[in-house]
Amino acid sequence: MLSGKQPILILKEGTERERGRDAQGNNIRAAMAIADAVRSTLGPKGMDKMLVDSMGDVVITNDGATILKEIDIEHPAAKMVVEIAKTQDEECGDGTTTAVVLAGELLKSAQELIEQNVHPTTIVEGYRMANEKACEIINKIAEKVTPNDEKILRKIAETAMTGKTAAYNRELLAEIAYKAVKAVAEKEGKVITVDLDNIKVEKKQGGSIKDTELINGINIDKERVHSGMPKSVKNAKILLINQALEVKKTEVDAQIRIDDPSQLQKFLDEEEKMLKTYVKKIKESGATVVICQKGIDDLAQHYLAKEKIFAVRRAKKSDMEKLSKATGGTIVSEIHEIPKSELGYAGLVEERKIGEDEMVFVTNCKEAKAVSILIRGGTEHVVDEIERGLHDALSVIGIAIRTGKMTAGGGSAAIEISMGLQDYAGTIGGREQMAIEAFANAIESIPRALANNAGLDAIDMLLKLRQAHKKDQKSYGIDVNKGDISNMKTQNILEPATVNIQAIRSATEGAVMILRIDDVIAAKGGPGGGGGGMPPGGMGGMGGMPPEM
Repeated sequence: MLSGKQPILILKEGTERERGRDAQGNNIRAAMAIADAVRSTLGPKGMDKMLVDSMGDVVITNDGATILKEIDIEHPAAKMVVEIAKTQDEECGDGTTTAVVLAGELLKSAQELIEQNVHPTTIVEGYRMANEKACEIINKIAEKVTPNDEKILRKIAETAMTGKTAAYNRELLAEIAYKAVKAVAEKEGKVITVDLDNIKVEKKQGGSIKDTELINGINIDKERVHSGMPKSVKNAKILLINQALEVKKTEVDAQIRIDDPSQLQKFLDEEEKMLKTYVKKIKESGATVVICQKGIDDLAQHYLAKEKIFAVRRAKKSDMEKLSKATGGTIVSEIHEIPKSELGYAGLVEERKIGEDEMVFVTNCKEAKAVSILIRGGTEHVVDEIERGLHDALSVIGIAIRTGKMTAGGGSAAIEISMGLQDYAGTIGGREQMAIEAFANAIESIPRALANNAGLDAIDMLLKLRQAHKKDQKSYGIDVNKGDISNMKTQNILEPATVNIQAIRSATEGAVMILRIDDVIAAKGGPGGGGGGMPPGGMGGMGGMPPEM
């Protein structure tokens, strides 16, 4: 402000602004707090978090993506780290905690460089170079895996479930996951595609986890519409219809005037005749099971029951699509013409009592391209956590089949990357070298966290791993059960190469975006009040988390 002149106000009164190192430091601390929130869940010996929302609903999990989704986060930079976890979960279904921990560690290393007067853009450039080199190293150490390598793919699924509630039954769940993914995998030329949307996961509280089963077909959380219908139908011809089996209502408002009781009877007779015609057409088509997306009139239910036709109404659209893929039937829109070629087939359609509810099972389908998994468990929280573990297992098998590449786990890939980056940094001139070395150190945060969570000495473990990898023992990682290092390949600790690649890419991109921010302008009345979501401690909304985070 010049002497004697009025200050020029550009921003609205009450707007808070942080610039330069203050802004960077605040953002970095927020991101590191998020990483610290999930760090203790990493690995086979990781601990669980209990999350209680404002309604008192409880979630118990150690799944990184779920934890970050459930926590009410206020700080804008922290929200960006949550996006990293979300991206990782959508792309790979596993490795969310790894990606978040790595992002936090990259930012911590960057802060140390900023304090040494290394410019953020130099760090960003170094990180980008290191990211490319890291992905290159993973591809070099990765090994091939094919859809027929059942044992390897099941071990990949077991590794993804390790440390979760699902781990205690991981062999059963891995077998179910493998069979489900194999059923829905489709080959298009040389490319194998796996659409996990074709695997329907249904949860029912009751029984034990061992009662979880794979259904070679689809199960629907519905019951037959009439007690007079058969409870089960063998060699079922299935009609899938999205037209209501009811008397059609007029499109516009209309009134029908009846001034004679006989006219009323004629009107009712006509409605009955129409419904009878519908059922007659269904009977003539040869269908023995009808699954309707819309309603079925009470009278139509009665006629269907008389014809011993099994019927279900108000099935979800997504279930109808899966049933079409499982049974080979076509979803019919008009009941006037039902070609036999459009009917689906299932060896058995039956109504079963699961827990306290009746469910319809469409099973023994020929070459089903959509399948179901019915998860059972003693409590609601157990069932939910098994579903999260199974989601990871299905995802990693799908990725491994699709990409055909895998690496050893237990932090072995991280050590190989770190050592490769240290060598690579020496070939790069300028200050970018410091950033690449910082990246290499940050990568080691993964085996370090695995060791710490298992109660092992992280420094001893890292020194042993480096020594082993220098002797070309590239598959050596931390064996948390033995409390020492061992060959992860012989221990069957395996993971898809893509999970590691995506975790490094997501973490790097998130860290780079946060590092490039040097000015935070928070509008008055933004989230968290006048500070626009920028509380002085650098972190808000982490309800129940300790303040030192």
